[in-house]
Amino acid sequence: MKKFFILAAAFGMLAILVQPAAAMNHEVKIAEQDEIGKYLTDADGMTLYVFEKDSPGQSACTGGCVDNWPLFYREDVAPPEGVDSNDFGTITREDGAEQTTFRGYPLYYFTGDSEPGEAKGNGMMDLWHVVDPDSFPAE
Repeated sequence: MKKFFILAAAFGMLAILVQPAAAMNHEVKIAEQDEIGKYLTDADGMTLYVFEKDSPGQSACTGGCVDNWPLFYREDVAPPEGVDSNDFGTITREDGAEQTTFRGYPLYYFTGDSEPGEAKGNGMMDLWHVVDPDSFPAE
């Protein structure tokens, strides 16, 4: 009986250790809405944004900005169909945090989006936009 409890405890610990890895889904998807067209989301359907003040490889969103626009980061990205995996990369920001990029531009969430499919940050201050993979960056 004691061996059973030891085995049960071991499997329980293994499940706890494996769970965070399983929860870290690296898939990026494409969603679409009539009002805004196609845009990138994370695996859970949460909208990803870019900031117009950013440049390739460089984030201009610092300090309190990050409180409202949390960083999107995945060590590896599984791209949606039709998008090249090389379009995704990683930068190390001046604050030392890592951030995933799309075609060089840092990706963010918006704290005002609480449900998958929401894109309340699109057009915010004319500086924040969803990412249409077919036309980003604008030429």
